[in-house]
Amino acid sequence: MAKLSLFERRRRRVRTALKSVSGGKPRLSVHRTGQHIYAQIIDDAAGKTVAAASTLGVKGSGANVEAAKKVGSDIAAAAKKAGVTTVVFDRGGFLFHGRVKALADAAREGGLEF
Repeated sequence: MAKLSLFERRRRRVRTALKSVSGGKPRLSVHRTGQHIYAQIIDDAAGKTVAAASTLGVKGSGANVEAAKKVGSDIAAAAKKAGVTTVVFDRGGFLFHGRVKALADAAREGGLEF
């Protein structure tokens, strides 16, 4: 078996810890790239994406903290529309600072609880 990258090890560790404390709550999953940031609320029991938001298609936005804040508020609004108020935050293998933290803070301000 090939060795896992540090990112992959961190991602697996975070996901395993989430499964033990989630209690059936949907998961707010965050993915970031050099150009965009994405957020999804996923119901793992049903295997469905409940709500999603990203910087794709937004002219002039991209990989910065302001864009992450916008995605956080968008995902909170989409979650409210879908009837979701409580989630568990899945940062994947990304460290909780910068764009990931800005997205999480904006989602909390938008009404999501985690």
